Formats: sequence, C-alpha cells, structure tokens
Amino acid sequence: MAPAQWQQVDLLSDLHLGPDTPGTLARLEAHLARTTADAVLLLGDIFEVWVGDDARHEPFEAGAVAMLRKASQRLDLFFMAGNRDFLVGHELLADAGMTALPDPTVLDAFGQRWLLAHGDAQCLADTGYQAWRATSRSTAWQAGFLAKPLAERQAFGRQAREQSRASQTAQLMATDLDADACRALLREAGATTLIHGHTHRPAEHDLGDGLRRVVLSDWDFETTPPRGDAIRLSAAGLQRLPL
Repeated sequence: MAPAQWQQVDLLSDLHLGPDTPGTLARLEAHLARTTADAVLLLGDIFEVWVGDDARHEPFEAGAVAMLRKASQRLDLFFMAGNRDFLVGHELLADAGMTALPDPTVLDAFGQRWLLAHGDAQCLADTGYQAWRATSRSTAWQAGFLAKPLAERQAFGRQAREQSRASQTAQLMATDLDADACRALLREAGATTLIHGHTHRPAEHDLGDGLRRVVLSDWDFETTPPRGDAIRLSAAGLQRLPL
C-alpha cells in the first residue's frame, strides 16, 4: 500500500549504467533532482553489470551510489533487481538509501492495483536464459561467485557484457513476455495492469479481458537521438514521460 501522502510515483528501468554511460548517469541525476514525484521505483537493470556490493567503492560505482544517496534524501527510492544487477545486496541498498522491491510487486496506489516486474522471468520462450536465471539466483551459485576475488568477478562481468552485446539484438527480437504468464500474474495479484522493462520495446499490449501490460523504455543518452522514458502513476492514471 502506497503511503497516503504520495501524489505521484515515477517508474524507470533498464538504464544499464556503467563507466561508459556518463550521459545516461547525468540524465538520471537530473531527473531525480527535478522530478515532482514523491517516490521513484527503479525496476531493474539500473546497472549494466553488478558483481557484488564490494564493487560499490570502485570509482564509477562510488559516484553512482553517492548520487542515489543524495536523491534518497528528497524522495523515496526503491530498487527491483533485473537480470544484470541481481547481485545488488543489502550493503549497496543501505549506502544508496534504497529499499528493495521483490519481483513482482503489487503497488496499491491512487485507487488502483498496479503489478510491477522487471520482465525477464516471464520471457519463457528463452529457455536458455531461464536455465541460467534459475542457476544464478540460487544461494549456492551466488555464494560461490561472491567468494571469488573482485578482479575475477569484474573480468567475468566484462566477458558476459561483451557476449550479451553481441547477441542482444537477436535475443530481443526473438523473445518477449509470455502472454499467458502475464495474465496469470495479473489475476493472482488482483491487478489489471502489468508494468515492466527488460525488453527495451516501449509499448502497450492488450492482454484481453480488461488486462494490459505496459513496457518501459531502456535509457541511452550516449547515442543520437537519445532515448529513455519514465512512467508516472498518479490519481490521473498512467502517463508516459519522455526524458
């Protein structure tokens, strides 16, 4: 249940922040400083890669954490893990002033129930990814990975990022969220609208029976033309904000 004093909530996802995205980081900083929203919910893949909270002291990461911490002093800041930053832990959340959100999350606000998710768990046709997701979310895998030296984990992250970039276009075009899975989630949650990221294909999809899913854009302010948006929820309903 959203606090009664909230008048507006902004939803963002898929910023893929890293040392090579200074324009995108600056745009996020500007939005967090200027938004009139009472809360900002970051719905996954905020970081291009996250290999453990001990990396938060590295130069880029430390700057990003400081920016988030400053923003958290003027608004409520929430974080949902994505497929790139699922290793974000309690130390980073505490340092950045963010509150963790489970995936999915029901937001009961402004007289409606909104279902929020990153979206990767519903891409059921991508069976290879789903197998990797199950492995990488296990306690055993994460404990083993986080026990490795930071430099080794960073090298793993760089390699994974390069492999992902090489195949990303084909993967994004070949997979999407499973409609039946989305309908089942909505019905279980007692909601009519699913809002998610992950696919980098901003749109609105009619799921039938009064159900819909709304897709957030990814952010890239290093390219021309730049792209990125936010979705604002309020008593007026849902509004897509170009950034």
